[in-house]
Order: sequence, then C-alpha cells, then structure tokens
Amino acid sequence: MPGLFYASASAEVKHSPRAEASARSAAHASANDGYVGSVACSRCHAEIYSHFARTSMGRSAVPGNAQFLHTLPLPAAVYDQKSDRHFDVHVEDGKLYQSEYQLDAGGREIFRDTHAIDWVVGAGMNGMGSLIKRGDYLFEAPLSYYNKTGKWDLSPGYQRGDYGFSRVIAPGCIYCHTGRPQPVAGSDGKYGNPPFTQLPVGCENCHGPGAAHVDAMGDGESYDKGKDPTIVNPASLKSARANDLCMSCHQTGDTRIFQPGKTYQDFRPGMSLDRVVAILMVPPTRENPPREDHVEHSYSMMLSKCYRATARGPEEKQLRCITCHDPHIEPTAAEAPAYFNGKCMSCHTAQRCKEQAAVRRTTSPADNCIACHMPKREGMAISHTSLTNHRIVGRPDEPFPDAAFAMTTAALPDLIHLNAASGDAGLPAVTLLKAYEQLKEQNPVYEASFLKTLSELEKSEPENAVIQATLGHRAVLASRWDDAEQHLRESLKLDPLQSMVYADLSTIAEQRGEAAEALALQQKAVSLDPYNMPLQKALVLRLINAKQYPEAEAAMEKYLQEFPEDDFMRKMLAIAKSP
Repeated sequence: MPGLFYASASAEVKHSPRAEASARSAAHASANDGYVGSVACSRCHAEIYSHFARTSMGRSAVPGNAQFLHTLPLPAAVYDQKSDRHFDVHVEDGKLYQSEYQLDAGGREIFRDTHAIDWVVGAGMNGMGSLIKRGDYLFEAPLSYYNKTGKWDLSPGYQRGDYGFSRVIAPGCIYCHTGRPQPVAGSDGKYGNPPFTQLPVGCENCHGPGAAHVDAMGDGESYDKGKDPTIVNPASLKSARANDLCMSCHQTGDTRIFQPGKTYQDFRPGMSLDRVVAILMVPPTRENPPREDHVEHSYSMMLSKCYRATARGPEEKQLRCITCHDPHIEPTAAEAPAYFNGKCMSCHTAQRCKEQAAVRRTTSPADNCIACHMPKREGMAISHTSLTNHRIVGRPDEPFPDAAFAMTTAALPDLIHLNAASGDAGLPAVTLLKAYEQLKEQNPVYEASFLKTLSELEKSEPENAVIQATLGHRAVLASRWDDAEQHLRESLKLDPLQSMVYADLSTIAEQRGEAAEALALQQKAVSLDPYNMPLQKALVLRLINAKQYPEAEAAMEKYLQEFPEDDFMRKMLAIAKSP
C-alpha cells in the first residue's frame, strides 16, 4: 500500500498520535504514487537540495543536450581492432551524437549507424555512459567517457562483443542511475512515456514519496524530529532498513531475483528490500575467496571488523552505511581524507593506530586513514575504474575473516542470501528456481538444484506461468514436442505476453513441418519483443522455410536497418539479392 509510503515499516507510523495526518498521507499518495519530485522538496530544504544536487547521485543522469557535455573532449574517435569497428562521438546543433561504422579494404563505408544521445548517465566519478531511445525502448550506446583516462572508449561489456546500439537497458540497471524510471512490467527494455518521471536520483529515492509531507507542511503541521509519519527519515530507521536503501543499488551479488509479482517500483524506503528482490551470491571458499568487485559495497562492509564488532550492539552504535556517508554531501577528492578521518575518529583515536608515525606521514595527506584502511583498487568489471575497499582492512594483505566462509544456512546451503530480512522464513521456491536458472549457465553445479526445484514446483505450483514456461522450455531442449507444447500452451493461458514461449512453440511447429504455424508464432514473438536479435533472425529463417522469399528478403533488410552491425545477415542478404 503506497498510502503511507511504507514508512509503516517503522513504529512511528502505527503509533502516531496524528491519525488525521496519516489519513491525509494515504489520500495524497494516490496521485502519481505520491511522488512530487525534488524541486518540491527544495522549497523548504534549499540548502540540503543545493548540496545534494552537486553529489554523484544528484547528477546521476542528464539530457543529451546538457551544456556541461561540451566540456568533454569532442569530437572523439575510437577504433576497436577486435571487432573491426570504428566509433565516433560529436556534437551537432547542441546535441550529442554517436556513430558506429565499418570500412572495407579500400576505405569505403560498409555501414554507418548514427544516433542522437537522449540521456547521459553517470556523474563522472568514474565515467559516463549514454542512452538512446528507439520507439518505446532504451538502449546503451557503444562509447562511454572515462574520467581516469580523460578519453572516450568502449562502454562496459562491449569489449566482449559488438552490440551496436542494440543493447537494451534492463530495469535493474536504470533503476540505480535515474530518479523514477518507468519500465513496462514483463518487457525487456520497454519503458513508459516518458521513460523517467524524474531524471537524476532525487530526494524521494531515499525518503519515499513526498506528496503527503509537502501537503502536511503546507498546512502548518509540525512533528518532533524523527517522528513525522508523512515522510521517511533513513536516520530514524533500524540499521537493516536503512542499509537496505543503499543496498538496493550498491550490492549486485551474483544474481538479483524479483520476489513473485514484484518489480523495482514496489520498493519503498522503510520497507525490507527482501520483500521485493533477493540478492544472492555463490558462497566463496578459501581457495576461491570473494572477488570484492564492482558494486559489492554492502557485502564488503559486512565482512569488516567494524561492522561485525557492532552488529549485535545497540542500534545507535551499529555501523551502517550512513555512519560514514551523508547522502546529501559528497566531499571532493581533496576534502575526502579529512572528512572521513573525522568519521573514523568518531569511534577510534589516533593513539590506537599501530602503524609507525613515519609511515603514517607518507600518506597523502599525512595520517590519511582511508589511504591505508580503505585502499583503492582497479575495477575488474568495468575498465578504467578504481574502487574503494569497504572491508576496512587493518592491512592491505589482511585475509578474509572466517565469517566470509560461513554465511550460508541450513535452509539454503548452496547460496548466500545477502539481504535476508531478520526472521526471514526463507525464499519462495519460484525465486530460487529463477536464481538457479541464471546461475547454472555460468556455474553448472547449480543444474541439479535447478532441476530438483523445478520438479518440486511442478507439483506444488502448477498454476504458475513461469513454472509452465520453464517446464516447456526444458522439454523443447529434450525434443519432447508434445510434452513441451502442453506446458507452453498452459503458460500462455496464465500469461499471454511471453515472447520466448511463442518462440519455443514456433520451434515445435517447425520441427513438425508446420511452416505456416511456425511463422505465425515467430511473428507473435517478435511483436512482443521487437528489438530481440535472435528472435528476428529466427523470423527470417521461418519465412525462408515457408518459401516466402520476397518477405524473407524484406525481413533481412528491416533487420539490417535495426542491426546494421551484423555482418552475417549482410552476407545473407547479398546472397538473396544475387541473380
């Protein structure tokens, strides 16, 4: 229920003497889910808003025509030898553009694909990426700007393949880089119009919808500090709930799985993150210790001595993210040592430092706590990035604590549930099934867990579209066509908007020699997911098998308009056009 913005997770709401204010909160939250935007907050909190607008979160996304983009090195050109692709970025009529193109041996262009950049995400701490809009879908652009090198280079992941301008932006990515994205549930990369109701991360990402609070303050209401039922104050939440706010973006794990029926829009500050999404991790071993890679800040903090030493103490003494980080203020690189030294000294004293004074003076500046205890390291997941070690080590070579290798439970012995809520009864089996399905692709050890969970769910939850679709796909892989069709048809009765189910049914029809039926089913799959390259390629094959050659040629031409970087399809079209 959005009426109380899930601030009902804290006792203040339930026991508030301001019953009328709470009722008014519910009424106002019904409009736009109660979100009013950060500008509304700035009217009373001008100084806080001004500081926050200069932080990385407050600058997390800007339009592609933002003036500051002109300060970057433009125009710029990049050549990727592995893919034999050229890229450039330039400004035209005040707007940012990117191109990808290929040259033949004589220097003539084989293709060129150019798109206006609609939004730039990333505040420049490490770099900035670019987004484009095609129809109702959002895609990543192939070049990003990296602050460390001061240059444009391939976007993260493009080192592994040529995705052109066709790499869809998943809700899980954009959720953390913008204020209020509007992904269409059940789709891959499709968004509402507009795609964002608020572009950069804003006040309500951490404080919850502000409509009721704005109205209450306008009516002259006043509350004791931390007792306002119309808004969430993270500092007044229990440690776990406050950390969940940060964890929603600063902890990836090995897989993140929505709980049944949930989307990112269901998460509200003050509630347990685990009610919406489960963050799961493959248990490390001493032979294969934690990697501490990109966006694993919460996990690293959990392994720190500081966190473990305070975890069972009084709430007010427990280490939490906001113990050291004030989301409203971001110190500059020059200010950071003194700023965080002050945070360290709120619990420690300089006299307790065991390092020799001469060594401490060699840090820049001298006696810089974080230089020794939270050293920077090169990022592995994203090139040209450096990451801060949130394990707060005593020394750089400090081994992982025993706790790192004892985080599983008897109920879940093969995965670590990083954001499990206190008193959690365990993960729904459907959530586990999705996790195992993802993990087994890279880690075959989870194949057995996947099959065991699927077998159990076939009996316990047969009226579940996901279960039926998964059973059907497994049967397709085993060439059990009748069994597969039965499950897939049942899945579509429960949820008729599943492109991959139609694709599986198309495969069955193709195997049975039913070319017309296979084509119709593949066309339905493409209509539901129009920018899916494998689905479009399969459609071309279905047209050829149905002997609809002019239509197949037209489909190839349309495909290359959308995915011009595909050399294979270009060769296929040339063959089709040859006399």
